[in-house]
Amino acid sequence: MTEFWESSFIEKQTMWGFEPSDSTILTKDFFLEKKVKDILIPGIGYGRNAKAFIENGINVTGIEISGTAIDLARQNGIGISIYHGSVTDMPFDNKLYDGIFSYALIHLLNNRERNKFIKDCYNQLKPNGYMIFTTVSKKAPMFGKGKQLSKDRFEIMEGVKMFFYDSDSVKREFGKYGLIEFEEIDESNKNFENKPPVKFIIVKCKKEL
Repeated sequence: MTEFWESSFIEKQTMWGFEPSDSTILTKDFFLEKKVKDILIPGIGYGRNAKAFIENGINVTGIEISGTAIDLARQNGIGISIYHGSVTDMPFDNKLYDGIFSYALIHLLNNRERNKFIKDCYNQLKPNGYMIFTTVSKKAPMFGKGKQLSKDRFEIMEGVKMFFYDSDSVKREFGKYGLIEFEEIDESNKNFENKPPVKFIIVKCKKEL
């Protein structure tokens, strides 16, 4: 996984542009409404989504597997604290956050890694904190493509293994971690205008007192 993302960022640099994703904007608005001030973004990349939060006065800490992506974030003017490592090695600090936002990451993990990742995020939430995950849906065009690895999990191209969620798997994996709601969204490819939007699911959880 490290090698794949490192070579991707070396080759493609700021491959998704600098516009935040649609689900990031929805999450930013939700966090502002809930007065969330301090968030963790696992898989922060080069920071294109982080900027939406930073520009609205939210304190951001990141985790990123690719050193090149962290360098690109610095070049992009993002001077926040970013831990260099894989989310599978969380936690990187013992801090509790008001909010956690994970964009398009969890579906790249296997079953054991996903369960640990959700639990690790939940454990780093303050009471009444929120964690929001965006993940790829079984309605996405890539579902069923490539080599099937297990139920709903495919290697869609070399080095990219994806688990595709539906309502059952969302409830199964997030149910005991404060799941409050989830909804599908058409996530537009802002940097690739000729590409159709991809069906994502936004999963919202709250840590009760």
